[in-house]
Amino acid sequence: MTNRPDRRKPDQLRPLRCQWDIAPNALASVLLACGNTQVICAVSVEEDVPRWMKTQQVSGGWTTAEYSMLPYSTADRKPRDITKGRIDGRSQEIQRLIGRSLRAVIDLEKLGARTLWLDCDVLQADGGTRTTAITGAYLALRLAVERLTVSGLLTDNPLITGIAAVSVGIVSGRVVTDLCYLEDKDAAVDMNVVMTGAGRFVEVQASGEEATYTPDELQAMLKAAAGALKKISRFQNQAWASRPRKN
Repeated sequence: MTNRPDRRKPDQLRPLRCQWDIAPNALASVLLACGNTQVICAVSVEEDVPRWMKTQQVSGGWTTAEYSMLPYSTADRKPRDITKGRIDGRSQEIQRLIGRSLRAVIDLEKLGARTLWLDCDVLQADGGTRTTAITGAYLALRLAVERLTVSGLLTDNPLITGIAAVSVGIVSGRVVTDLCYLEDKDAAVDMNVVMTGAGRFVEVQASGEEATYTPDELQAMLKAAAGALKKISRFQNQAWASRPRKN
């Protein structure tokens, strides 16, 4: 028996679905759905590097991300950041997380003097938007790298390994994996875990929501996340096998 809103078992992931080339003008893109959460992840290439790299004479390239929630992604319309004149703190924190995560698995020296932009736009939000964005952004990045290689702009694959992310938490006294919105808002503890395909942690974000957690509970959440991320990595590999191939 389970009392999760969608009747999943505690360690059960929401269904994952991937649609390639959802944004035709991007170098590569995917629409990744995790249950009812849907995120468009697109990669654009700029044959230049940030000004700070030139000033500091840093060689290689750069990979960075932007994240936003479309106004209709939530039940109540979310105003665009431009109406406030600045990006909100949550969006800024998430896009920095996405950028850090992807840079952990790419050799920037091999990228050459260019910037890869990862735009992650939430089409529909039902919990786990940041983790879905990271998982989808890696797929889009992998396809972008393949296309740059086919075109001759890259001669050496800069990707080191895969990367994915998942949420876990403590809800009603037990550890559950891949929280939907209803679980996320009621969780006593909420954790987001980013891990490489080699099984190494990139980032762990864990916080008690007016609650605390024990070392044993922390280890239980990390174990649940590691198990879930192996499943997500397998999904990524299956999705990769169905990618579009362009000459």
